[in-house]
Amino acid sequence: MPFKDVNPERITETSVLVRPYIRRTPIIEVDARDFGLPPAHIFLKLESLQHSGSFKARGAFANLLSRKIPEAGVVAASGGNHGVAVAFAAKVLGKRARIFVPNVASQEKIDRIRSYGAELVVGGERYADALAASEKWASESGALTVHAYDQVETMLGQGTLALEFEEQCPRLDALLVAVGGGGLIGGVATWYENRVRVVGVEPEAAPTLTRALAAGAPVDSPAGGIAADSLAPKRVGELMLPLAQSYVNRVLLVTDDAIQEAQIALWKVLRIVAEPGGAAAFAALLSGRYELKAGERVGVVICGGNTTAVTFGSDSRAKPS
Repeated sequence: MPFKDVNPERITETSVLVRPYIRRTPIIEVDARDFGLPPAHIFLKLESLQHSGSFKARGAFANLLSRKIPEAGVVAASGGNHGVAVAFAAKVLGKRARIFVPNVASQEKIDRIRSYGAELVVGGERYADALAASEKWASESGALTVHAYDQVETMLGQGTLALEFEEQCPRLDALLVAVGGGGLIGGVATWYENRVRVVGVEPEAAPTLTRALAAGAPVDSPAGGIAADSLAPKRVGELMLPLAQSYVNRVLLVTDDAIQEAQIALWKVLRIVAEPGGAAAFAALLSGRYELKAGERVGVVICGGNTTAVTFGSDSRAKPS
């Protein structure tokens, strides 16, 4: 039962366990008026600066530090970021890792997985295909499966982000969190237990939690859009749904155009690099899908920065005279 296994006490214990291996990522306060929004306080949690480039390092280390790793090592399926994180954690802890990703995984994430020394298998159209292949490998090899979101240890690890957020910024009215499979928002919302309005943000092209809440159970959803390599599993996790039903205030949908505009705005105004999934929560603010009230204190998780959208090789250079 997730309410028993995923709770603030266990998140606190997990935070102590993973703290030596993760970064305490910064929070910056920005003036909403810089983005043409009503005057309010916006607090951005830059988890894009986390080891491996996303919040996923928290769940990866929580798994590898709290579970017995067999000689065959660990196996993970991922749209990209979870695979990068598991590969990184395995390298740090000296474990074998085999990562399965679909064809939609970005080249940046594929390159990072390889750079950490993991065995990489690319195939299938979507995350669900990679997951099926990883489960087959686990049964054949005896490797330990590290699920991207539908696992207690994963959610406990992701919940440490909220513990850290509250330590750094103890007073919030709302917190916007991007949703894919639901591991992050499951852990974050459980930490706050309705003390803060936790609002999920999904791409219109991948409304997994929106459909699950409407149906009362995880159901298959479209899995496309600009953020398909991070926010487009076939369905949300079984374990997180009761947590979302109890602790998530609501879920908002944003368009691909809004996500891209958020990426551009974060770069132009703040010089923050965010991948599409990492910018999705901010897109809800910028597009007006979340109606910001004057004076409100709103947190936003910038959850990933694994992208090649910003390139530096084309910078103009002064030619020597």
